[in-house]
Amino acid sequence: MATLGPVKFLTVHCAATPEGRNVTHEQITAWDKAKFGQTSYHWVIELDGSMHRTLRDDQKGAHVGRANTGNIGICYIGGMDKAMKAPKDTRTDAQKKSLLTLIRTYKARHPALVIRGHRDWPRVNKACPSFDVKAWLAETGD
Repeated sequence: MATLGPVKFLTVHCAATPEGRNVTHEQITAWDKAKFGQTSYHWVIELDGSMHRTLRDDQKGAHVGRANTGNIGICYIGGMDKAMKAPKDTRTDAQKKSLLTLIRTYKARHPALVIRGHRDWPRVNKACPSFDVKAWLAETGD
């Protein structure tokens, strides 16, 4: 597996799974390996807020096309409405708390870290992570 390189970015993703469906980090990893031939994210946050490391920080993921070097990927379960018709911020309070914990941990280790939602990368035409990461962090004071 390729190495990550110096950490410069952190990208927030959603799993694009229906609101309330309990999908595990093992399922996400299996789907990614089937689609990309490797694990995509460094962390997956399940509905109950549990944080699961799926890649070491020195391993390069497959979560932002052409921009995975130096980029930590965090994925929360959810991101779609129950009918799978529209993107929706489905984060539970526990997921929000865990996501903020991970972001703060990485910011403390890497003060110049740039934090983005997947949709905020150039040439990305999707709603992922189904909320505005920059606005949310501003609301939290981060």
